[in-house]
Amino acid sequence: VFAAFLGLGLGVAILGPTFQDLARNVNRNISSLSLIFVGRASGFLCGSMIGGVLFDCMNDFLLMGMSMLATTVGLYIIPLCKRAVSLIVMMSVLGTSIGILDTGGNILILALWGDKGAPHMQSLHFGFALGAFLAPLLAKLALGTSVSAENHTEPAFQSPATNGSSEADSAPLFGLPDDMNLFWAYAFIGAYIFIVSVFIFALFFKKSSRQERAKVSAQAYRRAEYHKTLLCLLFVFFFFYVGAEITYGSYIFSFATTYAGMEESEAAGLNSIFWGTFAACRGLAIFFAACLQPGTMIVLSNIGSLASSLFLVLFNKNPLCLWIATSVYGASMATTFPSGISWIEQYTTISGKSAAFLVIGAALGDMAIPAIIGVVEGQYPDLPIVLYSCLGSAIFTAVIFPVLYKLATLPLKSEDKKAVPYSSRL
Repeated sequence: VFAAFLGLGLGVAILGPTFQDLARNVNRNISSLSLIFVGRASGFLCGSMIGGVLFDCMNDFLLMGMSMLATTVGLYIIPLCKRAVSLIVMMSVLGTSIGILDTGGNILILALWGDKGAPHMQSLHFGFALGAFLAPLLAKLALGTSVSAENHTEPAFQSPATNGSSEADSAPLFGLPDDMNLFWAYAFIGAYIFIVSVFIFALFFKKSSRQERAKVSAQAYRRAEYHKTLLCLLFVFFFFYVGAEITYGSYIFSFATTYAGMEESEAAGLNSIFWGTFAACRGLAIFFAACLQPGTMIVLSNIGSLASSLFLVLFNKNPLCLWIATSVYGASMATTFPSGISWIEQYTTISGKSAAFLVIGAALGDMAIPAIIGVVEGQYPDLPIVLYSCLGSAIFTAVIFPVLYKLATLPLKSEDKKAVPYSSRL
């Protein structure tokens, strides 16, 4: 499952460094092709909902293997798309399979280890972060100078030629790209995910795995007094947390160059140190989770996020403070999501639908908050809107977690204290 999430991180993050090459492949400019992000995000939401239902009634390994096969096919076809329509459709299909895989990985960790799975949950999400970190390096090695030579400024939004739309309409749906290095970048990731899927299918043929899971689940089932309220609050918690994480990672480069007056090389380094400390701290969290409770890790993360975002707002033009606070902010954001999943499992059993509900909250934050901040920042270019949003999200998550903890630790009513076997509930 760790290897699967490594491939998931590669598959999600490879779009960024190859976006310009894909746009050139379908003879469109970047600004007119931004719908592929909407298509992938919509597919991810649908996949999360579908996965939440299917994982409650199908074998986990079978469904994960099938979603990985679909991801492999999508990765091989995407660089072959010669028209924008086919590319957007394939991105939606890829997003659906990724959504199923993302939901399934979290469910499987909870099913195998339950409330003892905090280190395993941290390693799962470290695999995703590691894949996202390696994807740009892979693209640079595969595509050579074609990625780095392009300037990500206004001219990139004006090419290819203006007659591209008429030529794109007459182009075939699929065909080999002009630059085969683009194909090999996606093909390498697809081949890796396919190899991992073979091992996932091998686990499916272990007939005892399903029986062991049912046995463990029947013994470990629990339900908090305010189960649905907890899920809704955690949905909102993840909405703001993931929204702030993606917003800062997406806008810190433009903020550093336009507002803080940094050179592009310095701004790129600031962006890299955010994701670098993010991935490094997720790796270290595997060991911390063995000796710290998930709730403790969430509190420490909230304190770090609140302190670092406050310093970012107060000293938003001080280069040294930006470097230090960005490093602390990236490290503080790293463990919150996997710790939150592990924490809620200590108090109430998370089914497939519940896990999908939480993943959807995170996905909606990923979609909505960066888009809103982009619009607001355009209206108020003289204000550090990105930093304000991060501070606001840090305050909200720091306030809501004590409420979550209080609700989770309330004792059950007398009529609810009798345990209900998980298998009979199904």
